[in-house]
Amino acid sequence: MAQERPDQLATDLFRRLPLTPDVHFAKFELVRDAALLIDFNQDAYRAASFLDDRIQTPATRGAWVRIPSLIQQSSKVRDERPLKFIFHTGHVGSTLVSRLLDDIGTVLSLREPLILRQLANAHDALSTVSSWLSEAQFDELLESILRYWGRGYPATRATVVKATSATGRLAPAIFAKRGGARGIYMNLRAEPYLATLLGGQNSHVDLRGHGVERIKRLQALGAGALPALHTLSLGELAAMSWLAETWSQRKALDLHGDRIVAVDFDAFLADVPGAMAHIARHFGLPVDAQFLSAIGRSPALTRYSKAPEHEYSPALRAQIIAESRERNKDDIRKGMAWLERFGKENPAAGAVIAAAY
Repeated sequence: MAQERPDQLATDLFRRLPLTPDVHFAKFELVRDAALLIDFNQDAYRAASFLDDRIQTPATRGAWVRIPSLIQQSSKVRDERPLKFIFHTGHVGSTLVSRLLDDIGTVLSLREPLILRQLANAHDALSTVSSWLSEAQFDELLESILRYWGRGYPATRATVVKATSATGRLAPAIFAKRGGARGIYMNLRAEPYLATLLGGQNSHVDLRGHGVERIKRLQALGAGALPALHTLSLGELAAMSWLAETWSQRKALDLHGDRIVAVDFDAFLADVPGAMAHIARHFGLPVDAQFLSAIGRSPALTRYSKAPEHEYSPALRAQIIAESRERNKDDIRKGMAWLERFGKENPAAGAVIAAAY
């Protein structure tokens, strides 16, 4: 970070925090009871695929403040914009939808804020001996974050928070607190999901890296007789991942289905203008015929949304999935068989699997 007197920088950022998104609440550390604020701007939000440590550079201006002070300062936020959320099961076009919404011109997109992941982890720990937060303290922190997300620029009519896939488990808590919030939950059926995950260059690392959290989530959701992670093949691990994310979606829809719409990514790609019109209407965002006519030709559909410097398109995605189906057919078969077997052994899981097919 750029060198600057810490007290002056902290005072400046803290003063401006409730007034503008140009002060970004980047992350918090419960052990330190502190939160990091950094200078940001509208162009930086639009460019960012991830609002985590990757947005920081040697020139970043930032300072740590006490969490209780940050919570208290949130009461000064005025003119909160409506909050919209893009939840998803992973690798299902959520960043693409977020970038297409940018083209409306009245949306502030927050893509994968680190504090949402941290909130989800803190929520998991509530009522355990390892929690640094009481229920009341978590509620205060969540409320303050929602208020800060509601800040906007003069043209902003809504803030759209694009979540990390695993944080969909926090959707019920968020929607219980914000009655006016609206969301979509992007997904795929099991077989194309497995083909997509297994087709990735780093699928082994990705699936193993998220395995512990996902199998713990299945346990918390009520799945019984779960296997040890080390016994699962790569295809079965992908199937377990699909079930964890799909079950989290099911829970969110069961609790708040009047405000959260499920969007199948394959169906979305089959009719991008129609799907975007549906999403925009659900979010209460004004779009006209000209926008919908142009959206199918958006440059966002030709680039990899998380790394726009790379070319990517629906046609290339279809080619990669087809190649994965051939190359990983044994693992896909094992994963699909695992879902069928596990669904028969666990009626609650079976109901989620049946509904998603």
